[in-house]
Amino acid sequence: QVQLVESGGGLVQAGGSLRLSCAASGRTFSRYTMGWFRQAPGLEREFVAGIRWSDDRTYYADSVKGRFTISRDNAKNTVYLQMNSLKPEDTAVYYCAARTINIIQTRGESYDYWGQGTQVTVSS
Repeated sequence: QVQLVESGGGLVQAGGSLRLSCAASGRTFSRYTMGWFRQAPGLEREFVAGIRWSDDRTYYADSVKGRFTISRDNAKNTVYLQMNSLKPEDTAVYYCAARTINIIQTRGESYDYWGQGTQVTVSS
């Protein structure tokens, strides 16, 4: 079992930055592929970024490529999402998720564990 707790959300002006953190319980965090997803009001959940456990290979949605960076610190059981050049359309609840298979998937159904989410609001 893995428990995930997100933090770092908040209100920021367009063009600003935030760093989200996702702290995981469990001794095998280093063997989980991690993903960040988001869901805006009235919209479906969408994939944002993922990082593979074996080699830290990353993958991003086109909408955030070049602005967001996913990283992980296995010693701290934490995955991060650095978000720069934020836009109002980035406003959403952001969730981290974990899966044991060493492949980054963009479908949320492929992930085994989810956090409760953290709100990110970008004002124009």
